[in-house]
Amino acid sequence: MTSSAPRALGDLFDTFQREAFRLETLDDYSNSGSVDAYRAFLDGQEKPADYNADWLEEVRTHTEAGRRMYRVHLVTRPLTPYLRFELGWGYVTNATAGEESHILDVTDRPNPLPPDLGDLWLFDSATAALLRYSDDGKFLGADVLPDERGPEFVAYRDTALAHAEPFKDWWATHAE
Repeated sequence: MTSSAPRALGDLFDTFQREAFRLETLDDYSNSGSVDAYRAFLDGQEKPADYNADWLEEVRTHTEAGRRMYRVHLVTRPLTPYLRFELGWGYVTNATAGEESHILDVTDRPNPLPPDLGDLWLFDSATAALLRYSDDGKFLGADVLPDERGPEFVAYRDTALAHAEPFKDWWATHAE
């Protein structure tokens, strides 16, 4: 990829060749999508059979084509209600489509990442998109950075992965 033309986050999902990595740092994305599903979760309803179907199709399309999709979520315990929803409904479901999730639990240890790093996507270890959210968890947009900044975000990704554990292992111990 080149950084000569402005790119949108959606375009990056259409054009990445090898891998898409997501770093999540927030405790609440409740106003950014799956709002109705989150309310159902809070009301004690069962997860719908078609929960997150569009995302699952996106992930499955990529993973079946040999492209890796993976993420690290930075958390502290106790989990917020939103994180119980996201991890229990979302991550468990996303794994069925081939997405790999990891947890960087900083409850009892220092955060190895810069405190102001925030959320991002990193495509093909080259193109980073910084994500902006309101204080109440509403997605405000993404800023796609020039590829020259890629190595900086590769280092953050590698640090996050080095300190994280696979979601399945973490969830087996810490599911609430």
